[in-house]
Amino acid sequence: QVQLAESGGGLVPPGGSLRLSCEASGNIESIYMMTWHRQVPGRQRELVAMVSNVGSTDYADFVKGRFTISSNNAMSRVNLQMRDLRPEDTAVYYCNAFSTQHGASWGQGTPVTVSS
Repeated sequence: QVQLAESGGGLVPPGGSLRLSCEASGNIESIYMMTWHRQVPGRQRELVAMVSNVGSTDYADFVKGRFTISSNNAMSRVNLQMRDLRPEDTAVYYCNAFSTQHGASWGQGTPVTVSS
């Protein structure tokens, strides 16, 4: 099993920055990709950014140029640096890990509120 724990969410004014972190524990050896998703009540969870175990990254169009995803070599920690935050970025942000042994694992989520 893979366990994920997110941290770093909170309240930030428009234009501000936040850094989310996700720690993976348990059977992490077979993790090959980690992602951040977000969800607003009443809407589907959407992909924000992804990073692979070879360092490739990809982003949703709505965060390109503002968010940066990074991970350590062991894929035991993934960060999401968020800049120029907008009210529409308000959501619960979830960390997700894909492993060859255990499939997809999700964290409990960390809330981000962008408001003045």
